Amino acid sequence: MRVREEPHKRGFWALLGMSLCAGVDPAHAAGPMYYLQSFGSRGATIVSLTWGLFILAIVVVVVMTVLVIGGVFSRRDPTPRAIGMPIPVTRGEGSLPWIYGGLILTAVILVAFVVWTVAAMASISAPPTKPRVSIDIIGHQWWWELRYHDGDLSRSFASANEIHIPVGEPVGLKLTSGDVIHSFWVPALSGKTDVIPGRTNDTWIEADKPGVYRGQCSEYCGQEHAHMAIKLIADPPDKFKEWWDNQLQPAAAPVGKEAKAGEQQVLIRCGICHTLRGTPAGGQVGPDLTHLMSRTTIAANTLPNTPGYLSGWIADPQHVKPGNRMPRLDISGTDLALIRSYLLTLK
Repeated sequence: MRVREEPHKRGFWALLGMSLCAGVDPAHAAGPMYYLQSFGSRGATIVSLTWGLFILAIVVVVVMTVLVIGGVFSRRDPTPRAIGMPIPVTRGEGSLPWIYGGLILTAVILVAFVVWTVAAMASISAPPTKPRVSIDIIGHQWWWELRYHDGDLSRSFASANEIHIPVGEPVGLKLTSGDVIHSFWVPALSGKTDVIPGRTNDTWIEADKPGVYRGQCSEYCGQEHAHMAIKLIADPPDKFKEWWDNQLQPAAAPVGKEAKAGEQQVLIRCGICHTLRGTPAGGQVGPDLTHLMSRTTIAANTLPNTPGYLSGWIADPQHVKPGNRMPRLDISGTDLALIRSYLLTLK
């Protein structure tokens, strides 16, 4: 496993962005959707271009403002004119060189930024090395299905919503949709990539520092588009391997009378839509629940994954996320407690 020991070399604009965003900790990038500072080689290229365009826009606004104000207060023709009399339009001496100069300067700047943009897109079109880990990401209304691969089919598994990647190496992503058009975006690490039904878009992502990075579906995809968030966790290589090995395990066998009764309730009520590896539950409609409690959030980062919020989600998912495909099952308080007691064992 390759881990970089030195920070990525960024361009002038990226360095300027980092100085303006000083103090931003990648561990807290799950809050605001940072896009003016990057924590990976792919994001660094995009951030450099972003800062260049941002500064160019500021320069253009300042220049145009100065020219407009200068024109307003410039000396006018003092000759009095009657109402309705036409005012002749004249060109001052030496004005044409300014016009030609402005056109030439504008063309040069635009061409330079076109070249910069094309070069930036070409440089991030493929990862610097072949990814050892790849993730199939399928967008649904309104959650993310994840399928992890590392070249060994026996070590592949499925998860949902919370993406784990190893620090210091590129990870390949294959993006497609199970329903409508979505868009995958983790701004601190990568640009946007469309997620389209019937099409697989290949991209890659990389983090150079451990932390939690916030992402979001950035293509309007229906009623709960705003609640289709992404939580990407970049782990040190040893922790990532430990997490991966744990995810390969089947669902833990329930211990205790309540947990065993809860397992039966889950198989009866939830197994038609959800998969729990190691049990008869093999549904493909909803997220894989095999290691539900290893995730920090539920409902695509809508709620923290605590017993209270989990109970509320199971009891009335339409209240939390109206329009989602998980129906209200009218579960009794007793059955809800049994289901919760079993789900809390899925770590």
